[in-house]
Amino acid sequence: MELTAAEPRRKGLVQLYLDGEEAVKVDREAFLRAGLRPGDQLSDEELHRLILDSDARRAREKALYLLEHRNHSKRELTEKIARTAASWEAAQAAADHMEELGLVDDGAYARDWAREMFLRKRWGAMRVKQELRRKGIDGELIEELLEEYRQMDGGGLAAENVRALLETKYPGWREDEKQRRRAFAALQRRGYSYEEIREGMAWEDEDFDTD
Repeated sequence: MELTAAEPRRKGLVQLYLDGEEAVKVDREAFLRAGLRPGDQLSDEELHRLILDSDARRAREKALYLLEHRNHSKRELTEKIARTAASWEAAQAAADHMEELGLVDDGAYARDWAREMFLRKRWGAMRVKQELRRKGIDGELIEELLEEYRQMDGGGLAAENVRALLETKYPGWREDEKQRRRAFAALQRRGYSYEEIREGMAWEDEDFDTD
């Protein structure tokens, strides 16, 4: 097939025309490295190689762009690249490369992220566990982080967080039954267990019934 034209497009792409027909868009740098000019003949194999090279370059560029703004877990990074810039295979390869360079570290990412959620957002363990799993963090590491959380402040961090959330978001919970129930439901959504919420509220069993 003949490369009849190559026109620049937005976001660093080049539109290729093959045998007079609009074909694929490829990364501009990959196209320049291939040394192609209008009038050149391209085999299917050469075109496929160009597309793969383009995909790989775009995936790596997107990975670096995302990591410049904040840290990501490996799965999160892969999913974002595949969703916006490249194929799943190229996205995985780019994430692997970032990991090899030390730019992606699931262990450090998960530890920093969990601490942020426990201490600043005041999420409970169940919510943190759910979010870490969604981000692709290894189950064994998640359990290790949750155990660290359970040991914080002698095991009293959950109750402390519950009390702080009650005072800041539901200051009238002691006097208003309706607000108590809203607070209880909200705390469950944040990932606190029934026992943790009761401890934070410091109620006796007979004082409150969630049914």
